[in-house]
Amino acid sequence: MGRGGDERVDGTIKEDKLGLDNIYIQAKRWKPGNGVGRPEIQKFVGALAGQGAKKEIFITTSHFTKETLDYTPRNETKIVLIESEQRAQHIIDYSIGCTSQQTYEIKK
Repeated sequence: MGRGGDERVDGTIKEDKLGLDNIYIQAKRWKPGNGVGRPEIQKFVGALAGQGAKKEIFITTSHFTKETLDYTPRNETKIVLIESEQRAQHIIDYSIGCTSQQTYEIKK
């Protein structure tokens, strides 16, 4: 996980069981109202370019500026930007960091 000298990576997701394809994650806690600018995203993409990373996720507690949302890397990198409101919905939709307490089965 993230630490000094980690080349801006806070975590990785192994997309397949053999670990042949990784998704790299960067998470930033920013104060509400302070948008994440394009330079932050470019630094993240650039830091991982040397590792051959092609899939990246950048998560923030704030929001991304319009300039950031319009940015598309000019290499094979695909990057997903997740803002504060989206983050909460992803946590619910994909059960990230939570578990079901009870499940109900409805039959016809």
